[in-house]
Amino acid sequence: MRFVVVTGMSGGGKRTALKMLEDAGYYCVDNLPVTLVRKFAELITMPGSEITKVALGLDVRADQSFEDATKVLQELKDRKYNVEILFMEAGDDVLIKRYKESRRLHPLAVEGRTLDGVRRERKVLEKIRTQADYVIDTTSLLTRELKEELDRIFINNEEYNSLMVTVMSFGFKNGIPADADLVFDVRFLPNPYYIDQLKHKTGNEREVQEYVMGFEESHIFMDKLTDMVKFLIPNYVKEGKYRLVIAIGCTGGKHRSVTLSNRLFARLKDQGGYGVTLYHRDVKNE
Repeated sequence: MRFVVVTGMSGGGKRTALKMLEDAGYYCVDNLPVTLVRKFAELITMPGSEITKVALGLDVRADQSFEDATKVLQELKDRKYNVEILFMEAGDDVLIKRYKESRRLHPLAVEGRTLDGVRRERKVLEKIRTQADYVIDTTSLLTRELKEELDRIFINNEEYNSLMVTVMSFGFKNGIPADADLVFDVRFLPNPYYIDQLKHKTGNEREVQEYVMGFEESHIFMDKLTDMVKFLIPNYVKEGKYRLVIAIGCTGGKHRSVTLSNRLFARLKDQGGYGVTLYHRDVKNE
């Protein structure tokens, strides 16, 4: 019996994760009161049960103490239930944006202030997050990428660590990304913007890529950057870091940074042991 408890920040993607697990053959239950979790676990593990994979969603709510949930889950583990905790996470700004778009009220919001609710919830969930077996940060994760990550952990049973790496291109004229951990400036390379036939193309197109990578400095930079990132990642994992944003910037965020971000992503994506996503922040900006 594989028993996965899906919890985390409201708006972090818990219900999306449950739906994906259900599609993958898990028997899913959401919004079960904490007082019934123990009984539910006993029922699904009774002799003769045909259920082999279960996903249980647990939310923070104003009418119950989440400390009770952590105690029940620990009790189940002590009783040798194979309980795994999946914690869904996202940055505060993204959570607030998602609530605004859905026009829903945060369950712990006071007087309608979403930010207060997010901060209060993060404090409530602090303990269970440290106990989680898996932490997935959906801040810049596409739905397709979330599915790939869940499949990797819960379907293919591949080795997991909590680090999610995002390779991001950006333009300095639009500001350095606030969530960047590592920032690299590639404005030392010749700018395709000044080539008439390349000006309105992007680093996602072959002509721009060939131009940017046509300089020896581009290859030297990529080799040195790749070596450094591959050295840093296992050390970040060892220190318990769960999200790493590598930002590569040029002037407008359309040519050089996009090309080099694509190259770095291609070098990292098949390394295994951690998830890697690619995000071009400014490629569509005028």
